[in-house]
Amino acid sequence: MSTPRIRLASSGPEFSRIALGLWRLADWAMTPQQRLRFIEQALESGITTTDHADIYGNYQCEQLFGEALALAPQLRHKIEIVSKCGIKLVSDQRPAHQLQHYDTSREHIIASAENSLRNMRIDYLDLLLIHRPDPLMNVDEMAEAFQQLQQSGKVKYFGVSNFTPSQFELLASRFPLVTNQVELSALHLPPLHDGTLDQCQRLGIAPMIWSALAGGRLLQDDSERGLRVSAALKVIADQLDVSMSTVAIAWILRHPSKPVVLTGTGRIAAVREAVAACSIILSREQWFSVWCASAGKNVD
Repeated sequence: MSTPRIRLASSGPEFSRIALGLWRLADWAMTPQQRLRFIEQALESGITTTDHADIYGNYQCEQLFGEALALAPQLRHKIEIVSKCGIKLVSDQRPAHQLQHYDTSREHIIASAENSLRNMRIDYLDLLLIHRPDPLMNVDEMAEAFQQLQQSGKVKYFGVSNFTPSQFELLASRFPLVTNQVELSALHLPPLHDGTLDQCQRLGIAPMIWSALAGGRLLQDDSERGLRVSAALKVIADQLDVSMSTVAIAWILRHPSKPVVLTGTGRIAAVREAVAACSIILSREQWFSVWCASAGKNVD
């Protein structure tokens, strides 16, 4: 079983439909060799896309990934590397930061991208995302940063994360964007109805989806809503003889915006359950049974 591929935009990169989300990499207590094996096992399932951010793991996950990749540098040309920037955390790794805040200045974007390259020991990023919308973002200045990074060969493509449709349109009016990485799960429905995924379809841009299992809550939430959703997922899982997490990811992949779904686990078995979702197409009735369970109502 292998993950299919998709082009994020007409002039954008080609990614695997399931991406390896590595924001918890520092929590998995893996040796460099174990990290490398994890990447190799993902590749065996067709997962070529890896997702990072400068701040993950208290600014340390990119370095951990770079240590693993250095053990097999030939893998660089088999994978796509995504990172994000724009958030400044108060951290012992960044003693100059006095207050957690956003920074989308030209200087910070360029410095962050270059630091990510150093940490991961690579020459370029396939995709750089602005991690969160910044109320003080100057889109002309941001476009200058993107242009400089692209012309220098340090970043191939650019996108955003957690942007509203209007914020996306604003930045895209200055520089081409290839994706919006947003939260979506059977317990988080807003992107289905607030115009986010509508915009992706209109522009022919595939969104990237984080927290597809609601940070693990999807299968453990004992609230009234959570129990309704898990019951709906279990019915479908029993019908298809797959895991509930596979159904939850297939539910997202069913959307016509053609999302790329990030994993968030260090267990290769769970990663393979995500890959299995690519071979499943839920019926409309199955899809809406989950939506109705989450919304707490039938459609009008």
